[in-house]
Amino acid sequence: MTNPALNFLALALYVAVGVLLVQRLVRGQGDATRGARLGVLALGLGAAVLHVVLLYPALRLEGGLNLALTTMFSLAAWVVVVLYLCTSTLRPIDYLGILIMPLAGLTLLVEWLWPGQAPMPLTSGFQAAHIVVSILAYGLLCLAAVQSLLLLYQERHLHARQPGGLVRALPPMQATETALFQMIGLGFVLLTLTVASGVFFSEETFGRPFKFTHHIVLALIAWGVYGVLLLGRWRLGWRGRPAIRLALAGFALLVLAYFGSKFVFEVVLGR
Repeated sequence: MTNPALNFLALALYVAVGVLLVQRLVRGQGDATRGARLGVLALGLGAAVLHVVLLYPALRLEGGLNLALTTMFSLAAWVVVVLYLCTSTLRPIDYLGILIMPLAGLTLLVEWLWPGQAPMPLTSGFQAAHIVVSILAYGLLCLAAVQSLLLLYQERHLHARQPGGLVRALPPMQATETALFQMIGLGFVLLTLTVASGVFFSEETFGRPFKFTHHIVLALIAWGVYGVLLLGRWRLGWRGRPAIRLALAGFALLVLAYFGSKFVFEVVLGR
């Protein structure tokens, strides 16, 4: 949908949420009042609603979906925002919005300025379920990656004995790590379903026999990294920087698996 007013309004709401969260955390107000939290979440919900209104026409094609690079980036960002807003009502993870919300606005802007088309017919309900589960897995693991970055920031400042306003406002590291591994655990389950449906049920999902591609290989390596991380946490109590680095490495591999080939074909090769 080409609607500059709605695009700018959605972008403004995303940026406003990020700015409000930064201001709150810099002032050391990690435990905001219920009214203040609801106000910020309401702005985020408004941005998410405008986002999907703008995204839906770009995503939907006759008999299938538009899986162009910028459209998929925007869709993934919207899913991350929705997961963030839903989780924020249950757990105090508002601080993740300082990165998530502005970046979601950026993906919306990029999709508007550089739209593309890469049609993919939907041939079965199995295929549609595979796409939904894969996007949810990516969204949860993206939230975990953002959590990892903030946890790394928190750890570095505490070790350097520089607990500034932002660090003081963040939850205790133990609570942050617990939330991180809960996200990774659920994301890993969904990623397992995604990989299994793509590898073992390729005929039902895509209507063609399975074959190894760089997308599959990278997804399998990412799955292995997350599996090792969760096993190390369970058996050896892994935490701190080694766990954070593995979480970020796994997500980097997922980004390459999901978007790497699209970037090469659409941007580098111009196909």
